[in-house]
Amino acid sequence: MTQYRLVIAEKPSVAKSLAAVLGAANRRDGYLEGNGWLVSWCLGHLAGLADAATYNPDYAKWRYDDLPILPESWRFTIAKDKRDQFDVLRTLLRREDVTDVVNACDAGREGELIFRTVYCLAGCTKPIRRLWISSMEDSAIREGFANLRPGSDYDGLHQAALCRAKADWLVGINATRLFSVLYHRTLNIGRVMSPTLALIVQREAEIDAFKPVPFYTVVLELPGFSVSGERMADKAAAQQLKTACQGATATVKKVERKEKSEKPPALYDLTTLQRDANRLLGYTAQQTLDYLQNLYEKKLCTYPRTDSRYLTSDMAEGLPVLVRLTAGVLPFATGMEISCDAAAVINDKKVTDHHAIIPTRNIREADLSALPVGERAVLELVSLRLLCAVAQPYTFAETAATVECAGAEFTAKGRTVKNHGWRALDAAYQAGLKNAEPDKETEDKALPDGGRLPELDEGQSLPVAGAAVKEGKTTPPKHYTEDTLLSAMETAGKDEMPEDAERKGLGTPATRAGILEKLVSTGFLERKKSKKQVQLLPSHDAVSLITVLPEQLQSPLLTAEWEYRLGEIERGELAPEDFMAGISAMLQELVGTYQVIKGTEYLFTPPREVVGKCPRCGGEVAEMQKGFFCQNKSCNFAIWKNSKWWAMKRKQPTKAIVTALLKDGRARVTGLYSEKTGKTYDATVVLEDDGKYANFKLDFDRQKGGGQ
Repeated sequence: MTQYRLVIAEKPSVAKSLAAVLGAANRRDGYLEGNGWLVSWCLGHLAGLADAATYNPDYAKWRYDDLPILPESWRFTIAKDKRDQFDVLRTLLRREDVTDVVNACDAGREGELIFRTVYCLAGCTKPIRRLWISSMEDSAIREGFANLRPGSDYDGLHQAALCRAKADWLVGINATRLFSVLYHRTLNIGRVMSPTLALIVQREAEIDAFKPVPFYTVVLELPGFSVSGERMADKAAAQQLKTACQGATATVKKVERKEKSEKPPALYDLTTLQRDANRLLGYTAQQTLDYLQNLYEKKLCTYPRTDSRYLTSDMAEGLPVLVRLTAGVLPFATGMEISCDAAAVINDKKVTDHHAIIPTRNIREADLSALPVGERAVLELVSLRLLCAVAQPYTFAETAATVECAGAEFTAKGRTVKNHGWRALDAAYQAGLKNAEPDKETEDKALPDGGRLPELDEGQSLPVAGAAVKEGKTTPPKHYTEDTLLSAMETAGKDEMPEDAERKGLGTPATRAGILEKLVSTGFLERKKSKKQVQLLPSHDAVSLITVLPEQLQSPLLTAEWEYRLGEIERGELAPEDFMAGISAMLQELVGTYQVIKGTEYLFTPPREVVGKCPRCGGEVAEMQKGFFCQNKSCNFAIWKNSKWWAMKRKQPTKAIVTALLKDGRARVTGLYSEKTGKTYDATVVLEDDGKYANFKLDFDRQKGGGQ
């Protein structure tokens, strides 16, 4: 009997690339075959943790008395639309001619979870080998298959991924139900989502509370340059100083000249790329991740979901060639000096599972003009960063001068560029961009007067040609953009975490984009365009939610600590059951001790009057402008006021009618119009909900009050 090795990838496109290298060219239903290999795929998450109602049908309705819901043994469900592919995989995993299985899902936590869930649900016990690659280039695939690792090396990674999924389920289910039931609103709460929302709400509160404070600066015009005094709170004192300086002589007290150097920026990890793509290109974090994933699958970029900004030492030799190829295809790099200081980007100690994001050598043959606009723009950004990171430093001479006039000190700084280095590339790239937000750091360093100061000597006297008082005022903190929020998420809770904590902040590079999208889709966050920027603003209900949430659910510290613990599970330093016990204990305490905050009934969007229980999910049905809708966001039950059925009868369902329909399934209605006779009549309307639409029929048997 011919023996096969089974390879399972995360997506069909990846499976196809792997199969091409392995020689599995024969197409079968749901997999590829050939050369002793079977290659199939998962379609992302084929299976996930089952919903609460799977454990107990009563949990379909949200009730305080059922909380906390803490499953003793966890159940999984297979997504309906992916059932066929799961059946293919299960059949392949159980085939007698399959000797072992290669996990070729994405090399990270989620990829590990996707594969292991399918493997376990299929009841497979065959040996697992792990393909761990950071690039989809043919050479990287070949090398990866030549160095397959035992699956057991990644048991910790799987446990960490599973614990994260369970913890998110527990917090999401219990906290969402608890606060939704207590405050009579659907309030989505998540382990990472809520602290992220708290950051934004806090920032808006700081902006609202901000009171601008005026300040005054005296500026003197001297031969060839100007100097500024210190900020002054008193306008009269500033005016007095200005008058004293007019027509006077200033004395040079101190001149300092320093040679300075600005190192090139490090290579991109996912978060820093998402930040720059938002600032420079206006892309959301999710858009950037999607474009990058496509580039990875097209073999033009390395693995996207990385938190490292360095490369490994085995890449040093091939780096100059890659840099040269990359520079050759970028229009803004034409004619520019390209250098390659490999040592600046090589650091084995700072590379964890994956190295930084860089273009691949395939960029040379690729037709970049044929790429979708978003993918091309992200690839250019990644390529630019590679060229900058290995370029020469930006060097300059800085002169700082202090002069005295009328007993006050004034200062000026000047800069003479010695070598533009990496900044020349950055400037050439940005010159071709429209509407890019300037880099705050660079902006702050910009100097007036072309950045130069004349030659000055200490003790030198200079005539004051003019003096003026410039008025300014303090500015409030800025609204968050995706760029600045991602930065805040990355560093949240950092100060309180242990020094050696591997993962600090909210979420991981792989999950942050999804968190932001969830906050937008649930109505807690709004993207609002202002000038060149898109700001992230909290809704009224978001502010209310953070007002009533206990500190532990909105503090970045809790989730940062969890990420730290998950890292310990990954390394085999913490037992998964101990981690889960901590989560369960926290939720038991939350449910047992949380009290509704008094006076908060007016916090949320004015309550909609509830007219009855939803026949589908048991949630609350409330009247809104266009009809009566279930308030549970995952339920689509609706009775529309302007539906065709009611319109034909020249009637609209009233609050009283809908209340009766929801309570008894029927309602007595008078004055219904008959198109056939042109007259009106009375009848009993019966609600028949088929799970998709609310349908109605007429029952004339009960017109005279008789029973059924």
